[in-house]
Amino acid sequence: MDYFSCCKLCPRECCVDRHNTIGFCRANDKLKIARAALHFFEEPPISGTNGSGAIFFSNCNLRCVFCQNYQISNENIGKEVSVSKFSDICINLQNQGALNINLVTPTHYVPLIREGLLLAKKKGLTIPIVYNTSSYESVSTIKMLNGIVDVYLPDLKYYSNELAIKYSSCPDYFKYATSAIEEMYRQVGSPVFDDNGIIKSGVIVRHLMLPGCYDDSVKIIDYLYEKYQDNIFISIMNQYTPIKKLKFSELNCVLSNDEYYKMIDYAYNLGIRNCFVQEEGTQKKSFIPDFSTQEF
Repeated sequence: MDYFSCCKLCPRECCVDRHNTIGFCRANDKLKIARAALHFFEEPPISGTNGSGAIFFSNCNLRCVFCQNYQISNENIGKEVSVSKFSDICINLQNQGALNINLVTPTHYVPLIREGLLLAKKKGLTIPIVYNTSSYESVSTIKMLNGIVDVYLPDLKYYSNELAIKYSSCPDYFKYATSAIEEMYRQVGSPVFDDNGIIKSGVIVRHLMLPGCYDDSVKIIDYLYEKYQDNIFISIMNQYTPIKKLKFSELNCVLSNDEYYKMIDYAYNLGIRNCFVQEEGTQKKSFIPDFSTQEF
C-alpha cells in the first residue's frame, strides 16, 4: 500500500502526495535521520548504563513552539537514508551495546520504519524496539506496529484543547493521544523488566510539565491513574528548557521547583507508585543532543 500518495498517517490528515510535495510535518517519502547514537538521558530502565540506541528522525508532525529539538523538528536537519541503511544503523547500534532501538519522533515515517525494522530483524536485530512519540497519532498507524514495537514511550502533553492549539496547533490533541495510548497498551500491556531492571516491554507515559500549566498537569495525572492505575509507569518531567525567546512569555522561564514538587506530592497522594521523577539540574541545554553533526 502506498501511504504517501495521500498521507493520512497522523491526525492532521494533510492528504498530500509526499512523493512530490510536503505537508505539515515537512517530510517527503524518504527516511530522514538527524542523529543515531547511544543516548544516556532517558528513564533508567531505557538507558541503563549501556545507553539507548536513539535514532532521531528529522521533521515532526507536532512542531511545538517550545520544542527543545527544534533543529530537527523545524530546521530540517538530517540525512536521507534508504530502508536498508536504516536497518544497518539499527544493527550497528546493537553491536555498540545499545539496550534497545529508540525511535524518536517516528510518526511520519512509520511505513518505512516498519519495513526497515522487519529487515533488521532478519539481519539479527534482537533488542527491544522503543517507540518514542508525541502521541499525536492515528490509531491506524499505531496498529501497523503491532508485534514489532516492544515498548511504547508516548508523551501526554496537554489535557486542555486551548493549550494544544496555542502551543502546538493541534486541535483535539488529548482525544487523539489518549486513543493512541489505549492502542499501545492493548498491544504490549504492563511493563516487564529483565533481572537488571531494563524494560523489555510495556508502556511508560511521559508528561513534561510546562511553566504556568500546573492545573493542566493535574488533569493529565488524574486521567492516567484513573484509566491505568499502576499498570503503566508515568514519567513526570521537570526538564523544560527555554532555548529561544518565545511570544508566549510564560514559556520563557523554567518550571519552578515548588511547582514540580507539588506535582510529585499530588501524584503520590493520589496513589501513584509506578512513577519516574527527575532531580534538579535537568533544565540545561547540555542535556539536549547536538544535531549539527550526524553520528551515523
